[in-house]
Amino acid sequence: MQVTRLRRHAKKEHVVLLGRRTSRRAMLVTACITGVALATGTAIASTHQFGTQQVGQVTAKGQVISSDQYIAPYGSRLIINDGKIMSSSVSPDGSHLAASVTDGDAALVVVDLTTGQVKQRVGSAASDDLRISSSAVGQEGPTYSPDGSQLWLGQSDGYTKFTVNSDGTLSDPTTISIPAEGAKHALVGAAVFSADGSTVYSAVNGQNRVVAINTATGAIEQSWAVGSAPRDMVQVGHKLYVSNEGGRPAKPGDSTLNSYNTQVPASPVTGATTTGTVSVINLAAPSAAVGSIHVGLHPTAVYARKGAVFVTDTATNDVSVIDPTRDKVVQTISTQPWPEASVGYEPDAVTLTDDGHLLVTLGRANAVAVYRYTSPQEPVSYVGLLPTDYFPAEITTVGKKVVVSNARGIDARRPTSSAGHDTHDTTSSLTQFTLPSDRVIRSETAKVFQQNGWTNGAVTLANKNSKATPVPVPARLGAPSTIKHVFLIVKENRTYDQLFGDISKGNGDPSLAEFGENVTPNQHAMAEQFGLYDNTYDIGTNSAEGHNWLMQADDPEYTESSAGEYVRSYDTEDDALGHQKSGFLWTGAQAAGKTVRDFGEFQQFLTKPSGASWQNLYCDAKNMDTTGQGTAYTLNSSSPIPSLNSVSVPGFPKFDTSIPDQYRYEIWKQDFEKNGPANLNMFWLSSDHTGGPASPAAQVADNDLATGKIVDAISHSKYWKDSAIFVVEDDSQAGLDHVDGHRAPIQIISPWARHGVVDDHYYSQITMIRTIEQILGIHPMNQKDSAATPMFGAFTRNPNFTPFTAVPNRTSLTDGLSTPPSCGVDTPAAQDPKAALVPSTTGVPAAEKSVAAQWARWKSKQRLTGPNAVPDYANPAQMNHLTWYETHNWKAPYPGETKIYAPNDVPGAYIPSSDNDG
Repeated sequence: MQVTRLRRHAKKEHVVLLGRRTSRRAMLVTACITGVALATGTAIASTHQFGTQQVGQVTAKGQVISSDQYIAPYGSRLIINDGKIMSSSVSPDGSHLAASVTDGDAALVVVDLTTGQVKQRVGSAASDDLRISSSAVGQEGPTYSPDGSQLWLGQSDGYTKFTVNSDGTLSDPTTISIPAEGAKHALVGAAVFSADGSTVYSAVNGQNRVVAINTATGAIEQSWAVGSAPRDMVQVGHKLYVSNEGGRPAKPGDSTLNSYNTQVPASPVTGATTTGTVSVINLAAPSAAVGSIHVGLHPTAVYARKGAVFVTDTATNDVSVIDPTRDKVVQTISTQPWPEASVGYEPDAVTLTDDGHLLVTLGRANAVAVYRYTSPQEPVSYVGLLPTDYFPAEITTVGKKVVVSNARGIDARRPTSSAGHDTHDTTSSLTQFTLPSDRVIRSETAKVFQQNGWTNGAVTLANKNSKATPVPVPARLGAPSTIKHVFLIVKENRTYDQLFGDISKGNGDPSLAEFGENVTPNQHAMAEQFGLYDNTYDIGTNSAEGHNWLMQADDPEYTESSAGEYVRSYDTEDDALGHQKSGFLWTGAQAAGKTVRDFGEFQQFLTKPSGASWQNLYCDAKNMDTTGQGTAYTLNSSSPIPSLNSVSVPGFPKFDTSIPDQYRYEIWKQDFEKNGPANLNMFWLSSDHTGGPASPAAQVADNDLATGKIVDAISHSKYWKDSAIFVVEDDSQAGLDHVDGHRAPIQIISPWARHGVVDDHYYSQITMIRTIEQILGIHPMNQKDSAATPMFGAFTRNPNFTPFTAVPNRTSLTDGLSTPPSCGVDTPAAQDPKAALVPSTTGVPAAEKSVAAQWARWKSKQRLTGPNAVPDYANPAQMNHLTWYETHNWKAPYPGETKIYAPNDVPGAYIPSSDNDG
């Protein structure tokens, strides 16, 4: 087949033929904002301006990262290679910064702000300078005492208290416990010291209360009930102001949703919280009723200075200014810098300079918004934006210096000794600068717009009276498309190189191809027929983030800031705090008048009868296929979100590696044959996560065959002529990639897709979601998908209606089972002669039997199967090593290593995983 490479140039698209590549490669007036937007002069949307650049590449516009953005921060930068920053605080004398970190080799790092170097690493890893029992860290803190002699680090069940030495390092870790209340751990938020240092006031996030702790004895001396999910806190005079991220307590008649075993007021459509409050505690009268001030949604940071309390309302994208003399909001400051999208900037920290500049970090925009401020009731004036690194999470001043803590630094680009990159190679950074002149800030504003792809006319609505000719991906939202049915198939955790590294015409590394053509013959055949995309990126580090990026075109700040513990929630489907106010992909489709059908995606709960083992469901699937009968087992998959349950097929099971994807395919096929497709059809096809009873190769082969069969059924149906199928991973964390850990396989399968191409253009999950929105007329959900360019170049106006015919699996689907199914083992060699070349993965060399047995015991504890299975519960470094060992028959060390390790000896086994402290 002839191969066409697609290259996109600036504003104009070209298609050219190329040979094989020779190298790898309150009140902010909208008019004011609009004026700044026009002043930038940017006219090239995000994906267009990337062209064929790759993540990690440094360009004139900045370094390319995986989230459709460039980064080029203003000021100086210190990269921290010990994980991503959750929160940070500066010592009272301004000499040191303590930052809690996760997804790396420490829980806490101490930075000397004078030298700009990391001075100490504290955590549970053997390599840390100071050892503590747990590396889990909370959303807020760590906190220094007023005299700088102590530092308190918030964790799941209280604090670790340190002595601060004269050189700024820490010593003498001591546990301060806050007991769990039933199933509710403390999950402490902010800590505030009394002026004399004798008391710490703690926001006990998991228990919806604030407590007073005696710093000498650790005893809890007072407790106040506040709102839901108290997070940050500040003291002004004799009063404590506490941000309640979940808002006020629910009242009778409220529509509610769960949030860590508390029902909070929430939308019945989106499941997002509908209230935000700040509790006011009178320390002069501890028994007095706790006051409450209504602010915007998801109040996070609280900061007080110059007669005002500032609260960042992350979900409503503004800052509430409270007058503490009246305990009333007197001004609401918009943090919407781009007029084309009202949400998605995620203000998450605030500070005030000595000369009256209010600085607000916009986490999802990689920027600091600058305002002139005079008094609580005097409206601020907007100055502009300064660029930061990836996801600024904290901001403070040290004299005239501004210090910004950036949670994700320069993306997952930590130096590594392995043969590739992993999504858990996370970094963070500190950037420092002296606030420049207004003229410089305005100039930097233009850079921020360009780095985010914010352009005029990014979301253009079609004229309802227009007689436009249908095209696959319309230029205007709501214009007719030739595509009426979109199928979004979400898989689990693979990198591009793991699947397609063996395809020579793409930019792959065959040494990293764990699941090449012998395991995934259908996906390889589809790549040959419908096109290969070798420069596409998943954004999330793990499943908690990945499914959010697909369903919300964002990973909300709540999930970003919860990564240090993941105890409150990991799968945020069952936590109202994880849902954005503008809704989900399916609610947007419903608002556009489109039909939706869901098969497992974003489902949280699963019930299945006894006897529904992998083996029995495998046999049941074979019986359904040959007889057309229904399933012999009644499984029920569901969501806490009413709007999703109303469009879901409950018999299609959510994530559970003890359910084969062949069974999922049969459940879908029967529904498809009976009801036909909706306009938007969402799938969670999760066997390629691995970890179930069959071997990793068998599970990925099961997933590949199910995918091929779905595409076969659609492409041979009457719906094929107006269908498009998008196949994507939720994230790419489970392996290595030689370009970047976020690079992942994606497939676009349609008569309207360009066939036989190798497309090198930078794409991401966001551009894919924007493409689906553009096809179905769904309004973008936030600034991220609003700024993204649809994948116009991946489609053609000259359709090719040739269907796809699924090819037989070559790897046995029952490989690795300790107990064979009653209907017999799978013998693919009888169907495909090439299958005879695929070795079994069940044999373990004698020299490795002992270490393999240790891995088997480890695997049995990782919650990979059953109704309570949890995606990514297993430590990612360990899971990736086990998968590699099994796919290589225990004969090859992990890339970059020289031996096969036992579970507890794996480098990187210190990385916290979901719920591992719960």
